[in-house]
Amino acid sequence: MIDRRNLLLAAAASLGSAAFAQTAPPDVPAKRRVAGLPEPAETIDLWPNGAPGMPAKPLVETVDERSREDSLTDRAVYGITRPRLVVFRPRLPNGSAVLVTPGGGYKWVVIDKEGYEIGRWLAARGFTVFVLFYRLPGDGWQAGPDVALSDAQRAMRIIRARAQDYALLPERIAAMGFSAGGHLCADLSTRWAAKTYAPVDAADTLSARPDVSAPIYPVQSMRLPTAHPGSRELLIGKGASAALEDAHSPDHNVTAQTPPTFLVHAEDDPTVPVENSLLYRAALKKAGVPVETHLFTHGGHGFGLRRAMGKPAEAWPDLFLAWARTQGIG
Repeated sequence: MIDRRNLLLAAAASLGSAAFAQTAPPDVPAKRRVAGLPEPAETIDLWPNGAPGMPAKPLVETVDERSREDSLTDRAVYGITRPRLVVFRPRLPNGSAVLVTPGGGYKWVVIDKEGYEIGRWLAARGFTVFVLFYRLPGDGWQAGPDVALSDAQRAMRIIRARAQDYALLPERIAAMGFSAGGHLCADLSTRWAAKTYAPVDAADTLSARPDVSAPIYPVQSMRLPTAHPGSRELLIGKGASAALEDAHSPDHNVTAQTPPTFLVHAEDDPTVPVENSLLYRAALKKAGVPVETHLFTHGGHGFGLRRAMGKPAEAWPDLFLAWARTQGIG
């Protein structure tokens, strides 16, 4: 156990040390910067000898800037070959961490609206945040539909292995994911013990189970018509069997060991039906897993922080904080 005094001493020491020489965060070269939004610089590569099961066809990591506004960035990264964590350190750590898995329909991973924005917001409230840029199942990796889960499992173990470096308590690590990243969050929460890769170092002796989980407007079911068709096709293939659908639908994999869960969804979501969250909630309740659910009449899909402003859904981050405290996080 790490007491608060040692947490603060470790934080002071780590803040004064240089970041590891790792792969830089994904970015658009020579892109203009938004005033008041500093870009993160610290990263952790997940795989010291390279990610396992490289596709036969070489991938090139590419970042697209999709925003047409000078005051906002909206980047998406494709072809990830060096999965990594981008770190947001708080000024005064509260001992808790959040692993964030952004969405992107398993076609890409968004950088800003479901990654860096929530990273900055949580770090301002004392959390150490690790935004995960995970490999994509449609890119031909040998792990197939388990490739993103491999990265998420490895990420949780690395965070625990480096808990003292970041002034963290290893039993206070949350997972939060959005849309397809919400599927990854729920997949990690239900299949954290699945053997999806060969151990590479001592970190892999540690548990990959999140202490709490927050899938936000998650892709969840792989069964049509509830499933998000694009995510389903890229994850398990258009002609997937019912058995394969169920194997990758978190509501079919909930156990009593699934962590306490916080769910958010908009009833009017036109992209990922709210039934995804309702099915997952029902499975959690059946297994006796504590679950808090917030359904908003209006919000659509992909609201994150920026698109929730001015709507009732903008309350969700504060609701998460209040709930997380009841679970000993934060």
